[in-house]
Amino acid sequence: MSTIVRDYSIPANDFTIAGEASSSVRKLLSQLGVSPDVVKRTSIAMYEAEINAVIHGNGGKAHVEIDESKIYICISDEGPGIADLDLAMQEGYSTAPDSIREMGFGAGMGLSNIKKNSDILYIETEINKGTKVNITVFFSK
Repeated sequence: MSTIVRDYSIPANDFTIAGEASSSVRKLLSQLGVSPDVVKRTSIAMYEAEINAVIHGNGGKAHVEIDESKIYICISDEGPGIADLDLAMQEGYSTAPDSIREMGFGAGMGLSNIKKNSDILYIETEINKGTKVNITVFFSK
């Protein structure tokens, strides 16, 4: 299989289309015959990163590469960055405003869910510059 590359735009603060990129990738992986477990893990990790870009990152971009052994996803934004990455990785920690929480988002499970569902997670973040969440999910362990 040759490498499949897809790029998506993630709009800021638009919850009507939030999750469309991860949904599109889920459908593509299913069409390619990827195992349901890998499709589920990839979808969860990408969705959480996508929602974080919508809520915290002023929107952003998703870059996806699928080859014969793995799915690589990079969600990048130009938001405020993450001040304390160790703290942000803790389950339940959130900086989402009440208005976001009232919509059912911002429970502080995003980064921890990404970590649980990815095989490799590397986060690059810089205050006032933005964040890149690099996710890799292998087809087999």
